[in-house]
Formats: sequence, C-alpha cells, structure tokens
Amino acid sequence: TTKDYWMNMQAVTAYLRKVSEQNPSASYYNVNILKYQVSSNGIQSTPLNLATYWKCTSCTTDVRLDYKYNPEAISVPAVLSNIQVAVPVDGGVSHMQSIPPAVWNSGQMKALWKLSSISEKSENGGSGSLRAKFDLSDGPSNPTTVAVQ
Repeated sequence: TTKDYWMNMQAVTAYLRKVSEQNPSASYYNVNILKYQVSSNGIQSTPLNLATYWKCTSCTTDVRLDYKYNPEAISVPAVLSNIQVAVPVDGGVSHMQSIPPAVWNSGQMKALWKLSSISEKSENGGSGSLRAKFDLSDGPSNPTTVAVQ
C-alpha cells in the first residue's frame, strides 16, 4: 500500500526559527519529519535471519550470533553488502577474543564486526557465526540488543 504525505512548511519554518533562537550557535538542527513503523510477517520477511546466544558469568561473557541469508524475503535476491554488527557488552571488558576478528570500541563499549557481503552464493549458503569472548573486570554483563546495519 502506498500513501501520500504533505509537509506543512510553515510549521517546519516556525519550528526551525524557534530552535535556532534557543541555540543560535548550532551549525545544524535535527528535525523529526516522519515517524513510521514497518509491519512484517515475522522472520520470513527479513533478508538476514539472526539468533544471538549469551553466556554471562562474573568473569567472562561469551556471545555467539548466528546469521543466515534469506533470499525469499527479497523479490529479486541480491547481495547484502557492507554489513556491520555491533554488540554492546557491559561489565568492564578488559580483553576480547573474536572469530572472525572484530574491533572493540571501549568508549562505546561495543564489539564491531564488518562483513563485506552475504548472499546465497557465499560460503555455507550465506550462513555463519560471529563469536566473541570478553574478559570482565566488573561482571557479569547483561545481554543486550544487537544492532545490524
């Protein structure tokens, strides 16, 4: 279903004028123009199916993320490229080991994997796992939501 939307430019202009008066030195302003929600038919609607497993103790956290390419979710199956997976881990991470290699960002307390591409022609038909073990100084960790882009 398609829908048409119109923007009230006078309201946008008035809002921008108001926020610029509140913070005149800002170089830009973020404005929420449209909020939306996408409905789906569950996991069969997503091009990349994910399952995350956490094992948290006071000294270590083990995380495994299994992924599988789902060509049925796309009308014309295509390569998924430049995929980034961010896994937040709290508990004072002092050391990380991961397969495949990931980067630990201590400022954001996240492990980041970068995958160049996934398709049904990839190794194992586009399925695989990301694994990491985190040594903690202030555990246990709390399992959190994983971000995939």
